[in-house]
Amino acid sequence: MTTTPAIPTRKLNNGVEIPQLGFGVFQVPDDQTTAAVAEALAAGYRSIDTAAIYGNETGVGRALADAGLPREELFVTTKVWNSDQGYDATLRAFDASVAKLGLDYVDLYLIHWPTPARDLYADTWRALERLNADGRIRTAGVSNFQPAHLQRLLDTSELAPAVNQVELHPGLQQAELRAFHTRHGIATEAWSPLAQGAVLDDPAITAIAARTGKSAAQVVLRWHLQLGNIVIPKSVTPARIRENLDVFDFHLTDEDMAAIASTDRGLRIGPNPDEFN
Repeated sequence: MTTTPAIPTRKLNNGVEIPQLGFGVFQVPDDQTTAAVAEALAAGYRSIDTAAIYGNETGVGRALADAGLPREELFVTTKVWNSDQGYDATLRAFDASVAKLGLDYVDLYLIHWPTPARDLYADTWRALERLNADGRIRTAGVSNFQPAHLQRLLDTSELAPAVNQVELHPGLQQAELRAFHTRHGIATEAWSPLAQGAVLDDPAITAIAARTGKSAAQVVLRWHLQLGNIVIPKSVTPARIRENLDVFDFHLTDEDMAAIASTDRGLRIGPNPDEFN
């Protein structure tokens, strides 16, 4: 009988616990999402990350319903898209998302991008505060926010973001942003934790992989976990889905961590949050 690994959790600033390793569905077509999420749930993942703009919330919802797992065992994240920002529009967007997911609530709801030129993220955050107060979201957070965006929310809101989900991988380590998170009790969650494969042939990483008998991807995910990051790797390949979860039986040394730290080169795969709208 196959046993599923015990995935550690991070306690967020509101006391809610989130699995430190989850499953992302970015760029997975809706008609493939149900099978991918079903595979992930069977492998032992319990945290699923989607977004309105991904167009696959319905597929995620089908997989969750088919799995028949107790709702309290699942941690579901979705996000409000840029064109739906603003107080009333966000509330409507949330209603649409939970309907597609087939859920009464989500565990984490994120503002997908700050879109500073729109200057609506403060009003959008008020909507998340309302949803949180009404029990429709367990946790409110943001994605792709820079320190200045976060500071504005901290200065003007009663509720502090619990999570900031950002592009983060060995090629873009975001040390200054992570330090800001630590000072303010915000958890760091990494999207594109493997840089869509762009960092997996780095000699420092492949050398550690060869020594530990793990894949380069497993080494990078282990690096994230030891930094304290929350990670949401994506795959539609069953073997890779399971491989990404097999990262709890080895440990990187201080020398390994330093070697990976030296590979930071400002490699941004996605848009610049200060410019993207």
